Amino acid sequence: MLLHHLQSAVGDLKDLIRMTETDIEDIKEAKQTPQFDRLPLKDEKIKSFESKKAMIDHEISKLMSTNPQKDLANLLNGEEHSALGELRDELSNLRITNQKYAKMVLTVSSFYNTLLERIVPTEMNGYQRVASKNPSFLEIRA
Repeated sequence: MLLHHLQSAVGDLKDLIRMTETDIEDIKEAKQTPQFDRLPLKDEKIKSFESKKAMIDHEISKLMSTNPQKDLANLLNGEEHSALGELRDELSNLRITNQKYAKMVLTVSSFYNTLLERIVPTEMNGYQRVASKNPSFLEIRA
């Protein structure tokens, strides 16, 4: 049962990595709609992974409590060790992919915020941002 949960969790991680890589490609092409459309799918995969991780923890805990004299390395067979290693590797790959995605999101966000600030300059009025009276090239007439 543990092996099944491990393999299933690895599958979820691979799906998340694929979706994030697709998000990176979409950001490069300025396609935001597909990214937003994928958010519910990513949320489902994350919940699925968290559920499977809880089942893995439960199975390992059960193994450890039934065999308290043995350490975990001696309780798992070769396939389970391999699947656990693959899970660790895919978690690392997901972290690296998410870091790339985060850098791109921050860069794009900074670009748009800078552009907006140049078009409609703002200043702080207490805790609130308000448009300043001297926009560089934008004039609003009522």
